[in-house]
Amino acid sequence: MILLSALFSPFTLKDLTLKNRIVMAPMCQYSASETGYANQWHQVHYVSRAVGGVGLILLEATAVEPRGRISQKDLGIWENGHVTGLKSIVTACKQYGARVGIQLAHAGRKCHIPSEKIVAPSAIAFNEEYATPTSLSQNEIQTIVQAFIHGAARALEAGFDVIEVHGAHGYLINEFLSPLTNHREDQYGGSPENRVRFLKEVLEGIQGVWPKNLPIILRVSAEDYIKEGNHPEDLAEMINLVKEYGIDMVNVSSGAVVPAKIKPYPGYQIPFSETIKKQTNLPTIAGGLITTATMAEEVLRNERADLVYLGRELLRNPYWPLHSAKEVRDDILWPLQYEMSKV
Repeated sequence: MILLSALFSPFTLKDLTLKNRIVMAPMCQYSASETGYANQWHQVHYVSRAVGGVGLILLEATAVEPRGRISQKDLGIWENGHVTGLKSIVTACKQYGARVGIQLAHAGRKCHIPSEKIVAPSAIAFNEEYATPTSLSQNEIQTIVQAFIHGAARALEAGFDVIEVHGAHGYLINEFLSPLTNHREDQYGGSPENRVRFLKEVLEGIQGVWPKNLPIILRVSAEDYIKEGNHPEDLAEMINLVKEYGIDMVNVSSGAVVPAKIKPYPGYQIPFSETIKKQTNLPTIAGGLITTATMAEEVLRNERADLVYLGRELLRNPYWPLHSAKEVRDDILWPLQYEMSKV
C-alpha cells in the first residue's frame, strides 16, 4: 500500500503552491560573469534540480549592488540587464514543475573584492583575511535599502515566485542584527529594536514593489555560537518586531557572522527552527546535513518545520527527490522520459 508522505505533500503559502516540501537551499556557484550575469552553468545547474523533482528552488545569493557581492563571480541583480538571464532560468525551471525564488543579498564586510569599497554597520573586519570595512553612514544605509527595493522589482520582472531576503551567514543584514558586529550608537544599533531597523526598512520597501499575493521569506542565522551573540530566542524577538512588514516564512540557518567553532551533525539546526516557529507563529524552512527522506519526514510530521531544505545532498544528486520517494513509500511521478529507469 502506498502512503502519502508529508515530504511529498503539497504546501501553499499565499497564492504559491509547491508540489512537495523539498527546497533547494541557496548555494553560491561563483560562476557568473565578472559583471554579475548568469550563464549556461546556472541554467543547467538549476534546471537539473527542477527535473529531479525539487518543489522550490532558491537561487544563490544574488547581489543588489556590486559591492554587495561575496566574490567577483557572484550573480547580480543591480542592473536591468541581469533580468534576461535570470528570467531564462526561472522559465525553464517552472516548465519542469518547480517553483523558483531568489535570495536578495548584500555581502557587507564579507565582500572579498579588493576593488570594491567594503561596508558594514561597524568598522570591524571579519578576520585577518578580510579588509576592515567602512562604517555605513545613514545616507549610505538608505542607498542600500533602495538597492534591495530595485532588486525586488527586477526579481518580479524575471518571474520569480518568491523573494528570500538574506539575513544570515554574516552578510550585511545579519551584521546589523548581531551585537557581535553591530557596535553602532545611532538608531541602527544597540537595542534589538534598533538592530532590526535596517531589515525593517528593507522589508517595508520591498512590500511596495512585490505583489501582496506572493510570499517573502527571511533567512536568518538563529545562532551565533558565541555567548555574547544572538541565539534563537533573540532572533524570534527581532522577527516579531518586524514580521508585520511582510515576512511570510523564515528559513532557519545558523552561524558565520563571526568565526566560531561549530560541530555540525545531521539535523543540528532543526531545534532552532522549532524555537523560531513556536515563538513567531510563522512557518519555517529547516535543514542542516539532512540526507535522507526518512529524516525529512520526521521533521515535517512532528511539525518542527513546514519545509525542508537540502544543500550538499542536492549537489551530489540532482535527482534526490525521485530516488527518495521510495524511502517514505510515496509513488511520485517521474519525468516520462525517465520512467523506464524507475524501479
